Amino acid sequence: MTSDDFRNYLIRQDSPRVLSARGRSPFEYAKPIMERPDARFVLDSWMDLYERPFKGITADGEIEKGLFALENEGLDTQRVVDAGLALVALLSDDERKHIQYPINAHEWRSWYNPEFPIHSHGIRLDYVSEQVREAAAKLMRASLGPEGYLKTEQCRSANLYLGELYDLRNIMNEWSYHFLLFGAPSAVEPWGWNMHGHHLAVNCFILGGQIVISPVFLGFEPNIVDRGEKGCFRSFQAEEGLGLKLIRSLSDGMREKAIIYKQMVDPAMPEGRWHISDERHLGAAFQDNRVIPYEGVVATDMSLGQQELLLRIAGSYLEFLPEGPRAARMRQVSSHLDRTYFSWIGGYGDKDPFYYRVQSPVIMLEFDHHSGVWLTNADPAKFHTHIIVRTPNGNDYGKELLRLYYQKTLGKDNQIVEVDRDPVEYRRDRGKSILSTPTLRAEHDQTNRREA
Repeated sequence: MTSDDFRNYLIRQDSPRVLSARGRSPFEYAKPIMERPDARFVLDSWMDLYERPFKGITADGEIEKGLFALENEGLDTQRVVDAGLALVALLSDDERKHIQYPINAHEWRSWYNPEFPIHSHGIRLDYVSEQVREAAAKLMRASLGPEGYLKTEQCRSANLYLGELYDLRNIMNEWSYHFLLFGAPSAVEPWGWNMHGHHLAVNCFILGGQIVISPVFLGFEPNIVDRGEKGCFRSFQAEEGLGLKLIRSLSDGMREKAIIYKQMVDPAMPEGRWHISDERHLGAAFQDNRVIPYEGVVATDMSLGQQELLLRIAGSYLEFLPEGPRAARMRQVSSHLDRTYFSWIGGYGDKDPFYYRVQSPVIMLEFDHHSGVWLTNADPAKFHTHIIVRTPNGNDYGKELLRLYYQKTLGKDNQIVEVDRDPVEYRRDRGKSILSTPTLRAEHDQTNRREA
């Protein structure tokens, strides 16, 4: 990297990539990308993962039981239910048909990150009325903690900013996202919602006074949004700064153990450790069943001050949760410090890009600086950032709570069976429907360098 200013890595406005995307609908824009033969390898691998029954992320392939329980965490249930009912009341019959899914629908797991739509699930918020869009935003605001909601709002604003930079607001704007409802808004029955698209995916499961918000995926490219007098903000400052503070605070021996790879793309990485789309992330889209062994240093080997830093990192990621559920989640995280690991990839200087992970039986948090997608940097840079929140051992999407709820209400300890509302078209025509992939990394880097 020769500059830390993202403006030096903008694609030319007259490049074929930019010109060919202007004036097209998101689905028209997506079609040639989805039909590219060289993208089929990643597409097929994602579809294979998507078709497998949900199990959950684990450290060794075995789900640990007894980690989660039904309890009232103090969620303002009625406020969330009222916001959900208000959204449903505004929908047309056709919109209601498309937005609503069973509580155990397979479509929970179809969230993605690319800027182009890879399926048609739910409603597209850029295709509905302003009233429906605002009602969806109000449901999100009612469900999330204020700081967490602000992060999602900034993600949407950053997506629009990227569209403004290239005059591509037709495909990247503050409403270019899918929105899905699962079950029906209720104070006692399980239900939830999902919003996902470019650099933003939030899954929210609600059961009475209890809530699970994971998986969560947020990203910024660029990570500084500067509209001059109209406003400026920067992404993930707490998550980045606290991570750096922790790695720098470790002793030389502990830091050497925490740093599992010294380079962001390290020759020592085994096959599969770096992914063409996810880079260093292990818990990205379609990785719901991944086996991710613990790595790095365990929290109980840290000083009390370093443990406090680790918990502050967790707290910054858990700002998505409202106050009561967030406190309950932090107590849960704190109770597993003897099995909470902190690992790092890359350097730890002021300008070094890096990756880190916090992982325990009840939480997995990832931070990663990425290479360019809509910027031309072939190497990871601090102006393209992703974060991920996962709940291991079967409670992503609240699925373990749903199992416990069924066990309590039906008296059965059956595994939750996922259902598809509609046939999966991809099984009939692999490559043209439910899933696609971002531009492959190698080709994309070459194209970026050519168009810079």
